[in-house]
Amino acid sequence: MTVWPVLIVGAGKIGRTIAALLAATGDYRVTIADRDAAALAAARRPDIAVAQVDVADEEALVAALAGQRAVLSAAPFFLTQTIARAAKRAGAHYLDLTEDVASTKAVKALAESAQTAFAPQCGLAPGFVSIAAHDLAGRFDALENLTLRVGALPRYPTNALKYNLTWSTDGLINEYCNPCEAVLDGERTLLQPLEGYETFSLDGIDYEAFNTSGGLGSLAETLEGRVRNLRYLTVRYPGHRDIMRLLLTDLGLKDRRDLMRDVLETAVPITRQDVVLVFITASGRRGDQREQMSAVYRVTAQDVAGETWSAIQITTASGICATLDMLRDGTLPARGFVTQEAIPLHAFLANRFGRAYGQDSGALGAMPAEARRSAA
Repeated sequence: MTVWPVLIVGAGKIGRTIAALLAATGDYRVTIADRDAAALAAARRPDIAVAQVDVADEEALVAALAGQRAVLSAAPFFLTQTIARAAKRAGAHYLDLTEDVASTKAVKALAESAQTAFAPQCGLAPGFVSIAAHDLAGRFDALENLTLRVGALPRYPTNALKYNLTWSTDGLINEYCNPCEAVLDGERTLLQPLEGYETFSLDGIDYEAFNTSGGLGSLAETLEGRVRNLRYLTVRYPGHRDIMRLLLTDLGLKDRRDLMRDVLETAVPITRQDVVLVFITASGRRGDQREQMSAVYRVTAQDVAGETWSAIQITTASGICATLDMLRDGTLPARGFVTQEAIPLHAFLANRFGRAYGQDSGALGAMPAEARRSAA
């Protein structure tokens, strides 16, 4: 196959990880576009080109996409529609990492008449968790309950939040504040964030989980009519939810998100010593028996292309890189809207990027899990 020229929008932590993974293969000619000259300087490498572009300017993006086979957006969610429109005009495949529901609906509308593929939500959640959950759901003759839980957690929490920043602060606040899609009693609905609280234990560690927005991607629409109850929960260490509810609800910072971002970025340090946990449970009927099945995946920081990348960088970047790889080799359709759950789990885990989720050496392994859960 020929080398694909691709443009990555966003020179932040995730954008740089995507670029490093793709460039290391030799199968992609990678350019990173951003308007921040300092970020581009940090991202520049012998095998990675950079382009200073105002990524909020659709015309500038269309020009930057000339000759590119695909654009991968690692930009904030509020730039999604601009980048997707530019991709359609330039005739490039479009992939993104957004968890924003409204943005994804706009991307789906653009895909209806597109001559290229539009694959949003290609990261961790939404993204891989939808692929794994859809695979688990397919093992049941009649599916009753499907619960997706994902957490990007510090391995060594020391503050009262028991949390360190590992990815986009704007995205974090967005998912804590926006309505959460779900299926209850067979009907699609919206739930309040920070509600639906539960606790569980895995391998001797206690966790809490609660509703957050965006993690289901298009799975609620795909499984509507086939599942009775479907929810997505964010995983944290116990006590985190109550502090966030105090800040966002009791002190009203959900209506002052810029201030909330400043508070978090000033007071909460980042960490690369993190772990990503994916815990999915499904129950229903298999044959004439009612059964529950679970799947657990874990990823910790890894060395890639001579650099140490955090678990959230690895999991997020691996998802979008694997999707691009499968577009390139024909596993996925080359035009129209591509949902994550349309990707077979076995094909994803066999992919050279998707293998990051299946390694056993301190990274991820898919395995049945016994978990103690209690509703609070």
